[in-house]
Amino acid sequence: MTITGKTTVTGIIGWPVSHSLSPVLHNAAFQALGMDWVYVPFPVPPERLAEGIAGLKSVGVAGFSVTIPHKVAIIPLLDQVTPEAELIGAVNTVVAREGKLTGHNTDGIGLIAALREKLCFDPAGKNVLVLGAGGAARSAVVSLALAGAAGVTIANRSLDTAAALAQLVAARLTQTAFTTRGLDSLSDAGFTGSFDLVVNTTSVGMAGDSFAGFALSSLKSGACLYDMVYAPPVTPLLAQAGALGIPCANGFAMLVAQGEAAFRIWTGATAPKGCMEGALAALL
Repeated sequence: MTITGKTTVTGIIGWPVSHSLSPVLHNAAFQALGMDWVYVPFPVPPERLAEGIAGLKSVGVAGFSVTIPHKVAIIPLLDQVTPEAELIGAVNTVVAREGKLTGHNTDGIGLIAALREKLCFDPAGKNVLVLGAGGAARSAVVSLALAGAAGVTIANRSLDTAAALAQLVAARLTQTAFTTRGLDSLSDAGFTGSFDLVVNTTSVGMAGDSFAGFALSSLKSGACLYDMVYAPPVTPLLAQAGALGIPCANGFAMLVAQGEAAFRIWTGATAPKGCMEGALAALL
């Protein structure tokens, strides 16, 4: 890749951001399509977020990704956000056009794409159990409801946090029934047996930990499990599901799919099939 004065610049903001895998994804796609574009990390501390956004806008970047801790804080600094990003309450992709910054959220797109590609699972009419009630859970809950899920149950350590999330989305997405439970319900075979899909949006598994007493063996026949964690590639939860013959997948496909969606938003082009996934697999 040769950088010139004509190279179009994109990137990612976060704090820290040096660990991000996104440059690998996007630069692989730019090169595969022969595009004179580049994607670079921009470390922006929280207290300087407004300065950072103003700077990116002033130097003419075409767009950028947003990672923690800026996904929520960036919203007041943008000119507009898409309805889905507004509903989720977080932005992970920003496009700059005609002097205006528009915020998108491709996390939900990535989740639904990963479910369909890796698990052949369509949420329409299904009952889903979402583990966690943080930012990742919010995007999952919204995207599953928008995809037609009949019911979404949010299981979280703090029932108040889960209830607040359920109340927020239920007011806007009335076609889906939202309920909440504590994580202690995971040991109840009667409870877990009612779901078609389980989605882990928490960090449980990253350090080799697991959900104690999770009655996975009671999931109904044909039920699937999706774990957003992708490092390590096989978490204890995924290992348990695999041993029980439950179709399951990690967050690798979601990471790729949300990146492909952001790529389309910025460029109007589609990354070659398998390009981002291959680059990420080679790195990991």
